[in-house]
Amino acid sequence: MRKSILGYINGFALHEMKGRLRIYMNTKWKKYLGLAQYDVLGLDIGTSSVRMVQLANDNGKYAVVGASICDIEQPEGDGCIKEEHILNAVRKCMTQSRAHSKWAVCSVSGPEVAVRHFKFPPLQSTELEGAIRLEASQVCPFNVDDAVVDYQIIQNENNSVVGVFVAATNSAVKRKTRMVEKAALNCALMDVDGLALLNCLSECKKGEKICNSAILDVGASATTLAVMGENGLPFVRTVPFAGKDIIALVAKENNVRPEVARKDIYGNSRPTIPAENLQASFVRACGKLVSDVAETLRYHSAQEKSSPVDQILVCGSFGLVKGFIDILNQQLPIKAILWNPFDTMLCSVGRQCLDVIQVNGPAMAVAAGLAMRTV
Repeated sequence: MRKSILGYINGFALHEMKGRLRIYMNTKWKKYLGLAQYDVLGLDIGTSSVRMVQLANDNGKYAVVGASICDIEQPEGDGCIKEEHILNAVRKCMTQSRAHSKWAVCSVSGPEVAVRHFKFPPLQSTELEGAIRLEASQVCPFNVDDAVVDYQIIQNENNSVVGVFVAATNSAVKRKTRMVEKAALNCALMDVDGLALLNCLSECKKGEKICNSAILDVGASATTLAVMGENGLPFVRTVPFAGKDIIALVAKENNVRPEVARKDIYGNSRPTIPAENLQASFVRACGKLVSDVAETLRYHSAQEKSSPVDQILVCGSFGLVKGFIDILNQQLPIKAILWNPFDTMLCSVGRQCLDVIQVNGPAMAVAAGLAMRTV
């Protein structure tokens, strides 16, 4: 029996539900835990901040019952982030959001995770699993022998089997679950950032066509682009160039420290870099990311049965930087829009929570998608 993705320790499995990919807990654990939809937290632990969201689902309509975002204390220079600083941010989120659940839905992403399609001739189930692992070993940028691999069949016709597999290194899953446990939470389910984003979009735009929209999540350390194909196959790609890299380029060009460039770019203090120099450097620094996005979209459009993408929904912490959306619109052939998934939700827990999702909503899209998972 194959290990299922992700959080395989608790026996989770990847399933298809109404054309959307979801990662569910198996029947045994669902019965044992007896969790309702609003009993789980969407917990997105990044490299610069922690985002936490708790939702209530009333007949398909979501309401925010808790939301918080807390920065992770950053080391000076090129030092590594200390585990205690991440744990402090998680605990602070718990306090600020007034979360009443200890069950968290988390996710992994980056170079240790891969989401890919497959198409094979008709095979027996035992043969199919071997074929998928072989395919994963050829396309994944890591050793599949030390990874969790799971798959979902999307189409099973007479002459072919079409589906998607997800792979993640054991170390990536274990790092995240260990962090959650040290924060006195239980990892109820492990997801993938790109699939959580697509799930969030499909829930926020029920009844609408979403295959013509790409989601671009630009964080501090990685950028994820996700599109749901018209054939029900998700397209997810992550590039290791994001906010920190743009900030580093701006800092180098203007001969300042990255912390100084970051404050100037985010507008958190009186600028150190002259405005004209900052703008010119910022545009140039974003060039590689724009090029990566354009190349990824071209690759997607060349895939079989892919619908043309006519808009990019931008989210992630770096999407909030003033002028970033303008640069995307100037340099990409399709329209870029800042996406706040909470615009279609109610907020029932007071002004503080409302302020969080109105100001930082685009940075919390992954956490919202995780909170929408049904356990």
